[in-house]
Amino acid sequence: MAGEYGYTGDILMVDLSTRNINKLATAEYAEAWVGGRGIAARIYWDEVPPHIGAFDPENSLIFITGPLAGVAGLAGSRWQVCGRSPATDPETFCHSNLGGRWGAKLKSAGFDGIVVRGESESPVYLLVEDGRAELKDASHLWGRGAAEVREIVKGELGGSIGVVATGIAGENGVVFANLLADDDSSGSGGLGAVMGRKRLKAVAVRGRRRATVADPARLEELRKLIGRMGSGSPIPMVVNPGVKPFICYGCSRGCVRSVYRARGGRKGKVMCQSGLFYQSRPAEDFSQPRGRVTSVMEWDEVAFAANRLCDDYGLDTNALEVIINWLTSCYQSGIVDEKDTGLPLSKVGSLEFIETLVRQISLRQGFGDLLARGSSRAAKEIGGEAARILEGYTIRAGQDTAYDPRLYLITGLLYAMETRQPIQQLHEVFNPLLSWLLTTYGLPGSYATGKVIRDMASRFWGSEEAADFSTYDGKALAARMIQDRQYAYECLILCNFAWPLMLVEGSPDHVGDPAVESMVLSAVTGREVGEEGLYRIGERVFNLQRAIHAREGRAGRERDVLPETFHTQPLQADHFNPGCLVPGKGGEPISRKGEVVDRVEFERMKDEYYALRGWDVASGLQRKSRLRELGLGFVAEELTQCKLVVDD
Repeated sequence: MAGEYGYTGDILMVDLSTRNINKLATAEYAEAWVGGRGIAARIYWDEVPPHIGAFDPENSLIFITGPLAGVAGLAGSRWQVCGRSPATDPETFCHSNLGGRWGAKLKSAGFDGIVVRGESESPVYLLVEDGRAELKDASHLWGRGAAEVREIVKGELGGSIGVVATGIAGENGVVFANLLADDDSSGSGGLGAVMGRKRLKAVAVRGRRRATVADPARLEELRKLIGRMGSGSPIPMVVNPGVKPFICYGCSRGCVRSVYRARGGRKGKVMCQSGLFYQSRPAEDFSQPRGRVTSVMEWDEVAFAANRLCDDYGLDTNALEVIINWLTSCYQSGIVDEKDTGLPLSKVGSLEFIETLVRQISLRQGFGDLLARGSSRAAKEIGGEAARILEGYTIRAGQDTAYDPRLYLITGLLYAMETRQPIQQLHEVFNPLLSWLLTTYGLPGSYATGKVIRDMASRFWGSEEAADFSTYDGKALAARMIQDRQYAYECLILCNFAWPLMLVEGSPDHVGDPAVESMVLSAVTGREVGEEGLYRIGERVFNLQRAIHAREGRAGRERDVLPETFHTQPLQADHFNPGCLVPGKGGEPISRKGEVVDRVEFERMKDEYYALRGWDVASGLQRKSRLRELGLGFVAEELTQCKLVVDD
């Protein structure tokens, strides 16, 4: 029974147009879809018509947790927001993945998720408390930043309340607008703009319900096992002065996520790309790949201020960094200038520039109105060389080209099959290779030798060949296994910094056990799920999302592509890996500097990948028989009517 272990049993249904509030039983979805992206995708398939726009009232905004949210020691309290995104091209189903405490607080308030439809006539926020919900006036919050709104609501309702809000950029429909929650957890994918268009300024949650698990003793043994294995993350926690490590709810070890205290006492989150995207550097550097390893400890006052501006206005720093890089290149090429744009382009890297840019975009003033439509649309509008320049900076949804396909090969397939940057999947490729790189450079205590990487690849990616980046062999199977595993994780929802346990300290061969996650799910819910069963759930969700995208205009092989730049422009450098070193045959270091994604080999990989998926190789469309095998007969029937599925 879904209401007993791992779940509250209810999903809140809110219609902003009619002000009706109802409940939906989680049990209808839990067995087949588990939680997170799985439940969200199924609700979306049922609730959202295929031909509406992201800003139409019929679009659903889905806040969703997984069965591990609220359970201590598992790094499983992450949560997602899903819906049709204005940032994708075409507009289609998208997601954001957030940490902190808000997801656990939603569970304590009595709900596994919230589905919001319709559009309010005036600004409102949703208050959810101990199994009850009501819409409250938010006129006094409209026009305020997301971080400010969060503090105002906490001041009105008490500091224990959990708040997620959209900023001024979301109110004004900036297509890459973010959401911001407790602990400065931010969610990208343009869904802050959907929230703003619905005039839903915030969602506040609080309750006294505690998470329950089916087998506490078994779960405790698994916690001990995980502890003995140790962290497989190659990225150290931050310990420098002014920066305090932050641990999300339900995590026992922490990561690079930290709280920075600036001069004057102001403090806030610093984390990965958002903390580093505006490091002070000369303007010309923004037009080049970062050719050195940038320490996670190198935050400075300007970078912190830029991060806080984006969080409060509600802008995706990833998409904004792409815009800054692209604008700088266009400025240096004479395509745009300061007079026409109203931007101090000669002062990129300064506080003046970032303040002007963020304000223009968020308020849609002047040239900022064009940028608010996203970098791809802006480049098309300007035309000519501007569009070609942008190709080198973005692959999907205006987000950056991290974990370059010319270097990591597997990531080319991962990017090609998604409508936004699939960061969790990309990390599964990058994290073990970073460990290998640190071992190659002789970092004391590192253990990811060539043999360890080959053994890991055999266990987690399907073959030793997957870890040989001198060849395209083995990469299709690796991509499929990574996707199935990561989609399963996004149903649970597990933190990408803690899972999977691929390379670990506490085992003789330093290779982790991919079955632990399924054992954790079984201990929490009481429903036995093996490793293969968990991956089959991931495969089911992946195929449902593929069908959603097909139904909404992104169907088949011709859409599974990379920008032309990656086939024609040789790799020059990589942010964390300036030498472009990866394991070759036998795990020996090779450099892929100067390489491109070979077009013929990439198409061959796609052939192999489609066959492994059970899809039609020629078209890249799904097959009816495979959909039915995955329990997606209802999808096969609808896609048949649209001629978006292949008969056997």
